[in-house]
Amino acid sequence: MSAALSNLLRRLVQKGKLTVAFSSGEKVVLGDGTGQPAAIRIADAAAEKAIVRDPGLKFGEMYMDGRVLVEEGDIFDVLSIIKSNDLANAATFANSIVALGHVLRQQVKSRLPVNRNRYNVAHHYDLDGKLFNLFLDEDWQYSCAYFHPPGISLDEAQRAKKRHIAAKLLLEPGQKVLEVGSGWGGMAMYLAEASDVEVTGITLSEEQLKVSRERAERRGLADRVRFELQDYRTMQGRQFDRIVSVGMFEHVGIGNYGNFFRKMKELLTPEGVMLLHSIGQIYKPWATNPWIEKYIFPGGYIPALSEVLPSVESTRLLVKDIEILPMHYAWTLRAWRERFVARREEAVRLYDERFFRMWEFYLAASETAFLHDKHFVFQLQLSPSLSSVPVSRDYIAQKERELLEFERTRRRLELVAV
Repeated sequence: MSAALSNLLRRLVQKGKLTVAFSSGEKVVLGDGTGQPAAIRIADAAAEKAIVRDPGLKFGEMYMDGRVLVEEGDIFDVLSIIKSNDLANAATFANSIVALGHVLRQQVKSRLPVNRNRYNVAHHYDLDGKLFNLFLDEDWQYSCAYFHPPGISLDEAQRAKKRHIAAKLLLEPGQKVLEVGSGWGGMAMYLAEASDVEVTGITLSEEQLKVSRERAERRGLADRVRFELQDYRTMQGRQFDRIVSVGMFEHVGIGNYGNFFRKMKELLTPEGVMLLHSIGQIYKPWATNPWIEKYIFPGGYIPALSEVLPSVESTRLLVKDIEILPMHYAWTLRAWRERFVARREEAVRLYDERFFRMWEFYLAASETAFLHDKHFVFQLQLSPSLSSVPVSRDYIAQKERELLEFERTRRRLELVAV
């Protein structure tokens, strides 16, 4: 079977330098020799056969199981070489049929009237909090940071992200804000402190709910920031001046976009503003990578904007602003990956070696998606009202300056208190 995999890889790897040692003892050097070199060894013939049949799923599984071993560079270097080439060159009739099966299963699942949201969220977000502490920033922001200006630290970039989103929300003291997918509470607490608003954060993760409530209590914000274990689809009889959702839309599922935006309009006051922050891509993907869907984000889907905007338009919500952040998530993921790998021993103690390799593969593969597959983050600002948002974007930078001054003042006070 090494011959079949060797032929597949020879067709695929035209650029870069990838050395592959097969279980038979054969070794090949692939590519044109440019860029950062990498080398892998495949431990057994069964692993080779599995990769040939279903590369999208099985390459990651074989790496998790220690049956694909990186002997030069790291798994990011390997995936970067692979992704920099045209993956269509690796297609065969057999693995194309398998890939089509993955697409069909995900398309059907996304449209079934079975609510697996709680399970899907728990699969990823109810992991031990110590895991996320290994690589996230000080506020546990588990979404794309905003590296503006370039070169700032991860902590600074995550504060800049919160600042940028808060500016687009046009918050006024006393307003009621809904955060759909509230994570560990950092965004909700920032909005409450910086803009004197009341925030309701909803999540389907029991672990995140527990941590968020504890953090709000410690910060003395429990009277202005409330967190609920709540599915947005079942919220009734409430309206909010502002709605924000960061990194949650990827879990909605392509079959549910219309219902999502109809519910957001129902929950928004007539003069309200919503800010949606999500990953997107440049083409309709039809399905999530099968390895990511199975091990990391079951039920997840990264849409093209052309799949999102028709559902927005059907609700008659007005698109007030669209901003594309093309490289910020690549930089965020690199920071996360470097931090995670640097604390490998702690991650292995929390779970095991296989789990560490799974998360290392996830972070590396996600980074290459933004570098080579041209994934991006979009921020979509919506409102039912024509007059709710200024006619030029100057207000964003002005509000960011005000928020930055608030942050600096608060930090000075904190230092004095210490």
